[in-house]
Amino acid sequence: MAKITELSQLDMNGTYSYADYLTWQLEESVELIKGKIMAMSPAPNLKHQRISLNLSLSLGNHFKRKTCQVFVAPFDVKLYDSRKSKLSDLEVFSVVQPDLCVICDKSKLTEQGCDGAPDWIIEVLSPGNSKKEVRLKYDLYQENGVSEYWLVYPYEQIVQQFVLDDSGKYRLHALYPGNETATPYLFPELQIDLNDVFAE
Repeated sequence: MAKITELSQLDMNGTYSYADYLTWQLEESVELIKGKIMAMSPAPNLKHQRISLNLSLSLGNHFKRKTCQVFVAPFDVKLYDSRKSKLSDLEVFSVVQPDLCVICDKSKLTEQGCDGAPDWIIEVLSPGNSKKEVRLKYDLYQENGVSEYWLVYPYEQIVQQFVLDDSGKYRLHALYPGNETATPYLFPELQIDLNDVFAE
């Protein structure tokens, strides 16, 4: 089998598994959503990087020496229906690289990343990926049981906080403007000053 080193060697309309993904040696970063290749945006811009760093510092300090752990992109998260037990790589068709995620169940951690839904995912939107995050990832994270999902809008300086309800559907729990303090639903003891997050 030919070594896959360029996106042009793949069928962008084809369906691939995580087992396929592991064999690729691409320079570009890609994600798989329900078997379909999603090319990620070029390297994040300065504003995106600052916000991601500020969030990772805040979360990293809070979760230091705690059971839950914080991971930052690039970090593979394999997703599948939360009602199913662990699947083989051939049976998994979604792998994403969230900007930040918090994982409390250590049994989900592997050498490659996370096997199953993190407890909390944060995506910092970039101009080129907004549609993907808002539509495809929202549905994917909801279906796969990610308990809390934050969407961070760098230019509007707004954070949308979604929380799974008892029926397994996301509801908008809060909308935080950039001059307020945001509180994760899962970790109410953590207070995130958004002035610091959006600081230039």
